[in-house]
Amino acid sequence: MSITAGMVKELRERTGAGMMDCKKALTQTNGDMDKAIDFLREKGLAAAAKKASRVAAEGVVASYISEDNKVGVIVEINCETDFVAKTDNFQTMVSAISAHIAKTAPADLDALNASEIEAGKTVNALVTESIAKIGENISLRRFARYEVEEGLVSAYIHAGGKIGVLVNLKGGNAELGKDIAMHVAAANPSYLNREQVPTAELEHEKAVLSEQARNEGKPEKIIEKMVTGRIQKYYKEVCLLDQEFVKDPDFTIAKLVAANNAEIVEFARFQLGEGIEKRQDDFVAEVMAAAKG
Repeated sequence: MSITAGMVKELRERTGAGMMDCKKALTQTNGDMDKAIDFLREKGLAAAAKKASRVAAEGVVASYISEDNKVGVIVEINCETDFVAKTDNFQTMVSAISAHIAKTAPADLDALNASEIEAGKTVNALVTESIAKIGENISLRRFARYEVEEGLVSAYIHAGGKIGVLVNLKGGNAELGKDIAMHVAAANPSYLNREQVPTAELEHEKAVLSEQARNEGKPEKIIEKMVTGRIQKYYKEVCLLDQEFVKDPDFTIAKLVAANNAEIVEFARFQLGEGIEKRQDDFVAEVMAAAKG
């Protein structure tokens, strides 16, 4: 398989490894990105990489919180350019859809698109109308909605809609909810606690760490103990409750919520464009084609 510069660039962005190391890893694994990440980690050349692509797409992640903090929503709506994402027409549409999700509690995207947001007009029709008015493709990509009877829902939007977090908190107060949401935005945990980490993922991590230790020349008799220690570090990377609070590293999130007689029930974190392959324009090729044609 031919290894392209784009593949090397993506692997480098996802692992922080050197360009030549990334190219070698991709060559050794026949272009398989996940296997190449494991190869680099086993050689001690990369940290753990997120599975989601970091390639960006335009649009916004927005939130809606009811006045009593009992209902909360985050939604990601994509468009083609950052310029359009900042226009009044686009922002008005996003706000209307966010409030509609909070009010109607749709089961999924299909139900949301089919629901009536105005008399005689579905959400899908509103988006289609906006596409015609704005002149760009628009995609209603995903949403999360929490509703609580006791406790509260908090949201945090970072960098004007690049990252959005929604937290369902039992006990505590609005300030604690916002602090936790801001922490999730910064630390990007994958799971709430250790019990949520899939067994297959944990076993895969142990296998990579074991091979990493062997490549470091460690004797087999101590590798298991080393892996146990490194798995504790892994939990701190991926589990919210194990993480050190970004505003005060003396507290883990577990200790923080316990000190406030609270409990985190669930959370959602959306990063704009996460996993979307953005179209790459080859301007040189376009100019050459135009010149020839």
